Amino acid sequence: MELKQLEYFMTLCQELHFTRAAEKLGIAQPSLSQQIRLLEHEIGTPLFDRVGKRTAMTDAGNILLEHCYHIFHELSQARAAISELQGLKRGSLKIGALLTVVNYLLPDTVIEFHRSYPNIELSILGLRTGDIYERLLQNELDLGIVAQPMEHDDLETVPFLTQHLALAAPIDHPLVEQPFVTLDVLKEVPSILLPDTYVLRQLINDKCRTLGFEPRPVMEMTTMESITNMVAKGIGATILPKGYLDCIGDQSIQTIPIQRPDLTTEIAVVYRKNKHLCAASRVFMERLISSVKSEN
Repeated sequence: MELKQLEYFMTLCQELHFTRAAEKLGIAQPSLSQQIRLLEHEIGTPLFDRVGKRTAMTDAGNILLEHCYHIFHELSQARAAISELQGLKRGSLKIGALLTVVNYLLPDTVIEFHRSYPNIELSILGLRTGDIYERLLQNELDLGIVAQPMEHDDLETVPFLTQHLALAAPIDHPLVEQPFVTLDVLKEVPSILLPDTYVLRQLINDKCRTLGFEPRPVMEMTTMESITNMVAKGIGATILPKGYLDCIGDQSIQTIPIQRPDLTTEIAVVYRKNKHLCAASRVFMERLISSVKSEN
């Protein structure tokens, strides 16, 4: 059994389609099929059920996949420990961060880290919370930056920022004269919000339900930039992190505090438990937390 075969196997588990998996791996489909057959022969049982064009994992395939995660986790641990011998002179660091914090929380830390350690290959990916957790568990990320509450037995979280949400309205909207608004404003004002699959929207929905109503946005959009563009054009108002709204500094939008209830989320660094936290991960995390606390 070779590591290459296990890599091929894991990719096929993700795609459940031989042609797509082969394309993702950059090999010919017959080569992939041959390697999977060899692996099944060595295991002594089918790993996939092939019915027509449909491919499904067998119970044995699911068991092997779970062990593959552990195998590649241990390999990454070994690589990280060995790279420690090089200090911060070389290596890589992959971070998954919420789209709501990438633009305004990370830039200063990213720039400082790169200037201090230019030979560390740094990757910052804007992702949703669920994707960050999944990639951490599959060892595709070293660190995540997420909104709590979100708990998992295999993940460690380090909260470092309480993020306040605020209403953003067009600069000429009557609401901008108010010192603050309550969440009931969503009953009366057309709104543009993130979809229900986003943690931020789920928080808004939960708070609205405690007040006895469901938010009914006139639009749902998946990026904060597109939402604020709609607000600037007078389509409606939105609720987003105040730090982000202050960061973009759009003169056609006015930020108004929300009270009764005060809307906040807790931002945390998250990483896999029992994983060797390399020097690059530790230094980046320490600098991010220090930078945020100094500004707040």
